[in-house]
Amino acid sequence: MLKKLNEMKREREEELAAFVSHINTLKHIDVKDNDCATIELDMDLKDPTSKIFVYKDGVMIQFSKEESDGIKHCLKQVGKKFVFTIKKLGKDDAGLYSVDVEGVNVFSSEFKVPEVDFAVKIREVKATEREDALFQCVLTSPMDEIKWLGKNAPLTNGEKHVISCSEDKLIHKLIVRDCMPLDAGIYAAVAGIKSCNAWLVVEDPGVHFHAGLSDCKAIIGEAAELECKVSREDCEGKWYKDGSEIQASDDITITKDGTFHRLRINKVTEDHSGKYKFEADGRKTESLIIVEDPPRFDPEELEIFKTPVTVKKGHKASFKLPFVGKDPIKVQWYLDGEELSEESNIKIENSEGYTRLHLMKLQRKDSGEVKIKLKNEFGTIEAFSQLIVLDKPTPPMGPLEIVEASASQIDFKWRTPKDCGGCKIDNYILERNQVGRNTWKKLGPIGPDAKYKDTDVDHGRRYCYRIRAETEMGISELMETEDIQAGTKAYPGPPSAPKIVSAFKDCINLSWSPPSNTGGTNILGYNLEKRKKGSNLWGQVNPHTEMIKGHKGFGVKDVIEGIEYEFRVSAINNSGAGEYSAPSEFVFARDPKKPPGKVIDLKVTDSTYTTLSLAWTKPKDIEGVEDEAKGYFVEIRPAESTEWERCNTSLVTLNFYTVKGMKSMAMYWVRVIAVNDGGDGEPQELDNYILAMPPPVRPRFTDNKIKSFMVVRAGNSARFNINFEASPWPDVTWLKDGVPVSKKVTVSNAEATSQLLIASSERSDSGIYTIIVKNVVGQETFSIEIRVTDEPKPPGPVEVDENVPGTVTISWTPSPDEKRDDRLHYMVTKRDSNKRSWHTIADRIFNNKFTACNIMPDREYQFRVYAKNDMGSSNPSESPKWLITSKKEKFTLTMPERKTCDLQCPPKFIVPLKMHAAPQGYECYMSCAIKGDPTPHVTWLRNNISLNTNTNYLISNTCGVCSMLILRVGPKDMGEYTVVAESPMGRAECSTKLSVRD
Repeated sequence: MLKKLNEMKREREEELAAFVSHINTLKHIDVKDNDCATIELDMDLKDPTSKIFVYKDGVMIQFSKEESDGIKHCLKQVGKKFVFTIKKLGKDDAGLYSVDVEGVNVFSSEFKVPEVDFAVKIREVKATEREDALFQCVLTSPMDEIKWLGKNAPLTNGEKHVISCSEDKLIHKLIVRDCMPLDAGIYAAVAGIKSCNAWLVVEDPGVHFHAGLSDCKAIIGEAAELECKVSREDCEGKWYKDGSEIQASDDITITKDGTFHRLRINKVTEDHSGKYKFEADGRKTESLIIVEDPPRFDPEELEIFKTPVTVKKGHKASFKLPFVGKDPIKVQWYLDGEELSEESNIKIENSEGYTRLHLMKLQRKDSGEVKIKLKNEFGTIEAFSQLIVLDKPTPPMGPLEIVEASASQIDFKWRTPKDCGGCKIDNYILERNQVGRNTWKKLGPIGPDAKYKDTDVDHGRRYCYRIRAETEMGISELMETEDIQAGTKAYPGPPSAPKIVSAFKDCINLSWSPPSNTGGTNILGYNLEKRKKGSNLWGQVNPHTEMIKGHKGFGVKDVIEGIEYEFRVSAINNSGAGEYSAPSEFVFARDPKKPPGKVIDLKVTDSTYTTLSLAWTKPKDIEGVEDEAKGYFVEIRPAESTEWERCNTSLVTLNFYTVKGMKSMAMYWVRVIAVNDGGDGEPQELDNYILAMPPPVRPRFTDNKIKSFMVVRAGNSARFNINFEASPWPDVTWLKDGVPVSKKVTVSNAEATSQLLIASSERSDSGIYTIIVKNVVGQETFSIEIRVTDEPKPPGPVEVDENVPGTVTISWTPSPDEKRDDRLHYMVTKRDSNKRSWHTIADRIFNNKFTACNIMPDREYQFRVYAKNDMGSSNPSESPKWLITSKKEKFTLTMPERKTCDLQCPPKFIVPLKMHAAPQGYECYMSCAIKGDPTPHVTWLRNNISLNTNTNYLISNTCGVCSMLILRVGPKDMGEYTVVAESPMGRAECSTKLSVRD
């Protein structure tokens, strides 16, 4: 294989040598700061006329040999140097670029375009000479490092230029240290194919103050100092106080140390208070010296005061401390934090320059901290001392702790007195009483140790003891013990459950704690037992003749590799072995595990504004390197924090987990750590940060049936709710007739819902209201027509006129609401003298005239006209009564001459159908007029399908007027409508189209 590769390499070199004599300085694609990238190579062509080709992903690139604004690709030759330039970089420019000479490849380089941009670009920086300058930018995606350029030259991390980035790889910084005039110029940051630049301006500082004067509070009798720092060492200046120049003297010292200028007042007096100024080269800095005279103590007197004062009970104590400071000075004395005032046993004496406290008839409880506090307008000072009142001790404290109560001795302990009276205990005085007798035997002083071993006891008898404490101040009251029996067996209580210290295949190390109840004697040792998991039999670990002496670090070696064990232990004293402890946790006899590796394929499966669902694959098991994971911990880190927070306190055993309680739209880093008995594995982080938000969802309305039309009575409120889902949270906009709604309309947006409210509607609020729900994924719109109306006013006077015998024409004045309501129509009812009841003869009339047929003579007719809209009908307007009387004339029969007259004619449309465009959900009325003799048969068709038997369409044919009414127009009603009139004389057709709009 290697031989074949060498042959291929030699063949390529031979092909290259035919055209190129020398090639070097091959530089891969380099992005510049002006949104362009270059490939550079030095190449000596044997034939200067050889053709050079450039390819991207195998496709030849057309390029120019001269740079210009409109050219994207350029190959420029300067001597032996060839520079290929790509301008106006974009994502499409990524790929594999190759340079060929006469078909022979001489150079290839892959150009990768990371998806990164500048969220915040670098900005112009102004720095004074010798100061540091900081350039800073923020990226949209993490990037380990970016390229920094200074005056078109690459910059590297060093003493002059410090390049750094934040832990999350988003914030990148460049610090130019110790700026000089030569450092001024344009600096650039390049991230991927994006770049930004800014100027560094270095200003001449002249003489200025690096640090000015600060106000100073000085205390009378002490020293005070003012200091400032200028920018140049050769600068000289002058000091002023209250406008007058200050000269050095015995009290004032003026010094200069390089760029530091100092003025020192060796001993401050009230005259030194005032305004101080330092001037140098026309610049100045000012400050104040405020002279104060707070209360102060003499150091030697203060040390004497701090020495504790010790007195006996019933005696008196005095505390005295001189002081200085400006009057008035408030003096306060405290004992154990409680302020003291003049009483029968407390005297406070205040004089000029000192204060004294007298305490009489002191008791032991008066011991404590003595504090003096002085305060004036300039400050406060405190001093502390201790008062110790000696008294006899309190009684020793129980309960008694029995160390051993055997047949030959009783060994016991007690606690020292709660208060020793301020003195150390010299002795304890003991007395003993045998239960059943009235005498007490004095056992004598036994020293300061609070324990005693009584060896003069009889087996089985019970004893009681009295104990007193003795100090130099006296003997305390007695403490009497409970009865103690000598020689009674008392077994110890159970120790704590054994803990697993470590486990190996041939040894398990245990430890436990001694029992709290020792049975009154010392613990001599322990017995240890073990049991296999699933077994009921316990076996003793230590030999029956040998007890275990200690309780820490005992190793059990009698184990079998791979078997799971549990252990229990019992304590042994002079009486024997006590009760066994609770069993330990189960433990395998095997060597410690290795920590697991990283989890695999960590990904986000779902997210909301407060939760994040993760899933992963368990780590691989590599024998001897990484063992199987026992569980997992999930950790998150907010982008603004450097600390990881653990989401689950107990191990997660499944390969998925949901993080809860996240802040909406916050940025988080997430990682998962695999854990087993060997410890924590290496964390596995998500490649990018995540935002607490649901997966992107295009806006969608969730209501199954949304009303698209609403009728509201004028004066009432109009309310429309619409529910939707979208992620991220969308922008919701309401429009009325294509323009934003007015301030009168209240829009309330909540999560997944929006409400439109018109509190008190008017007719002018009628219109088409459109909601636009839009986010980064897309947008969705929905429109509803809201019609604000009221019951119409009745039409005007009604008139009746006869134009054709047997018919009358009813006409009326329009209702006043007709102009404001385009859906207003009329209904006509009739009654005659024959029936006396009203019945409707016409409805949905959109003009102001109607012709009634079948008017019989000698009958009295009356008509009513109603105005109607979506809210109902108005009161009627009645016509005058109408009567046609029949004329009785003498009958004369005249036989006319017989003439033949043929009245037959084929069907013909007098009034054709009109085009219709009806809103969805509204009614649609179509009509036409036909003549023909004999009367033709009329058929209505939609898309060539007969509608005459379809009950969804109301079809009528009266006196040649053919009409059809669609009660509620929907998308299914769209199409071509045809009326066909047929008779023996012929056939006629008329067509129209119906379109339905939202």
